[in-house]
Amino acid sequence: MNSIAQQAWWQKVSTEAKLLLIGIPVLLWTMAPIYHMMLFAFSAKDSAMSGALWPAQPTLNNFAIVFGQKHFYLHHFWQQFGNSLIIAVATGALTLFIATCAAFAISRLKVRGGGLVMNLALFTYFIPAAFLAVPMYRTMGNYGLLNSHAAMIFAMVTLASPYAIWVLKQASDKLPYELDEAAVMDGASPWQLFRLVYLPLMVPSLVAVGTYALLLAWNEYLYAFLLLSRDTDVTLGVALGNFLAADDSPWELLMATGLVYSLPPVVIYYVFKRYMVSGLTAGAVKS
Repeated sequence: MNSIAQQAWWQKVSTEAKLLLIGIPVLLWTMAPIYHMMLFAFSAKDSAMSGALWPAQPTLNNFAIVFGQKHFYLHHFWQQFGNSLIIAVATGALTLFIATCAAFAISRLKVRGGGLVMNLALFTYFIPAAFLAVPMYRTMGNYGLLNSHAAMIFAMVTLASPYAIWVLKQASDKLPYELDEAAVMDGASPWQLFRLVYLPLMVPSLVAVGTYALLLAWNEYLYAFLLLSRDTDVTLGVALGNFLAADDSPWELLMATGLVYSLPPVVIYYVFKRYMVSGLTAGAVKS
């Protein structure tokens, strides 16, 4: 019995060692860009390219310049940050509303043709999003929406909704139909069924889908570059690209701005991380 337990112990140790041998290099490779971003962000301009593992005299002056908008490329920093925030939050809210209503209609109300519509929507993912950028630009131009936040919001909702509907539909399918039947027998209308039964049970998936759509819009560059042109309208992600247009780019300011720009997604992830895995995998395994 001891030999069997010892063999199982060694097998467990061997498995964990293999995982560490794979995980540690992957972790270091993933953290390397973040480390260099922080290295530049906390370095003075003349020491940013020194090659040191950490600046000899770390400084917060780069962040003071960013927050004070004291550089040519940062004159609209706070407005562009606000643009990114407005577009991301609006995209998350609108995607969540559309996907929740669609998933409820398809999964719980059994609307005729709902499954076909969902599959056709998912079919759009066979086409790379970059290929749809020019048609999207033309469409927004035809409707007079170019250079407006609405154009960016509608574009992001279009890209996020099919996946969001699919995730919520799969999660909704796992809810017991007996709850719907009991609510209907008690006289609940479809709206009451949606509000009092469906929404409370779908909270983890709703948070996960809303976060997914929000981060998709927050990190988008190509569509924001095409659909928005004025410095006061663009997102901060597009504004960061302006730094690369200079012959002598202020890398320390670029990295400081990039570090600030990356903080909201990190905060959002850690606030809602307990919902993310359970929400996005709901319905992936049939019971």
